[in-house]
Amino acid sequence: MIKHIVFWKLKENADGHHKDENAKKAKEVLESLNGKIKGLLHLEVGIDLSKSESSSDLVLYSEFEKKEDLEHYRNHPEHRSVLPFVKSICLERRVVDYDV
Repeated sequence: MIKHIVFWKLKENADGHHKDENAKKAKEVLESLNGKIKGLLHLEVGIDLSKSESSSDLVLYSEFEKKEDLEHYRNHPEHRSVLPFVKSICLERRVVDYDV
């Protein structure tokens, strides 16, 4: 199984909204991908509660059966349709993909 985890630090303000509002919207649009992309077994998005200096603002956790399914997800039109919004609110992005 492949696990795909992404952490984002968000801009304080972007697209006319504060980062808290943008985090909620990003959570909605990203979680809406569940059930739409073949090979995506599970996807959840969390908004940071700690608000510490070292924490990220948003995290995505997703699971795929195999590496090819992750590649399919990355290139799928549904996934690509949410990227412009997420990129517009993002200050920094970190990703880890691993096999278990």
